[in-house]
Amino acid sequence: MKKLNRLFYTLLFLFYFISIQGCKSPKDPSYNQSFMTFGTMVNVTITNESYKTASEAIDLLEQDFSKLHQQWHAWHTSTLTEINQKIAHSEPAEIPTKMLPLIKKGIELNQLSNQLFNPAIGKLIDLWGFHDDTQRVKQPPTPGAISYLLKQAPSMSDLHLTGHILTSDNPNVQLDFGAYGKGYGIQLALERLHKLGIDNALIEAGGDVSAVGSRGGRPWRIAVRNPNKAGVFATADLYHNESIFTSGNYERKFVYKGTTYHHVIDPRTGYPSIGATSVTVIHPDPTIADAAATALLIAGPNEWHKIAKKMGIKYVALLDDEGTLHLNPAMKKRLTIIKRKMKVKISEPLFFEKKMIR
Repeated sequence: MKKLNRLFYTLLFLFYFISIQGCKSPKDPSYNQSFMTFGTMVNVTITNESYKTASEAIDLLEQDFSKLHQQWHAWHTSTLTEINQKIAHSEPAEIPTKMLPLIKKGIELNQLSNQLFNPAIGKLIDLWGFHDDTQRVKQPPTPGAISYLLKQAPSMSDLHLTGHILTSDNPNVQLDFGAYGKGYGIQLALERLHKLGIDNALIEAGGDVSAVGSRGGRPWRIAVRNPNKAGVFATADLYHNESIFTSGNYERKFVYKGTTYHHVIDPRTGYPSIGATSVTVIHPDPTIADAAATALLIAGPNEWHKIAKKMGIKYVALLDDEGTLHLNPAMKKRLTIIKRKMKVKISEPLFFEKKMIR
């Protein structure tokens, strides 16, 4: 899974290094705990709860994430690989309850993104060697192999759900939840915290952040690091029920004969996307934030605005391959840019912005 298997030290464009320590003040106790899942480090911070309550809640989240990882892995034996085998043999597959919303939302987001977000292209991702845990030397697939899969045109629109039964019109569909599975996993974690009665928490996974409530009545302040460089270039405040997600072209990559190939595959060309280095979005739904970041990275500097409008995204920051930071006006207001020499280009407002208070 291209995004589910990032390492903790991999930094994306707006990598959120959250400097949160356990606070000893009885007025605002804060507890932080980390665990590995989905191939990345997950950090959970809970405030205004006892140590026992916070610790038990985080232990439950770790168990939940572990179960999801076992079900959703794209190339190790899992529920997802079994479903993909059924699709390849044109057989109906039974979908677990917790996976149903993920598939339904994937179908919807595929349409809203003009098919740029396409979790059905697992075979293309595998062809490029990104379904592999090893660090072996890779090389690009042949143009003929890429062309063959493009002609098969696997798409989420090929899928049909009847209750818990999934069928596909196209045996070349291979589901890969890497572009939005982590976001959905975080959404389930937020729902778990809500059921436990926890009102103030922050979940960070590989640089992507979701917030509940506040920290001592203040928004959660996120420090934004320079991509691939030391230091911070901006900060952003995250409010209740907001998520901030990034997709970057340097998360997983390999170099072959001097050319770098990254893991975000453009379903239109079958090759790694070009034009943008990274995209960050803020959205109330972490699943949508996760998917939109990928779709807008593929859209690039020329098409991101159109796709963001169609997907209903209010806040976007795109760093293009030339080093220019593209912001819509609302995102400009959300970021406090520290790196003064960064070239910034402000887009036309997205269609929500004139009515926005923040």
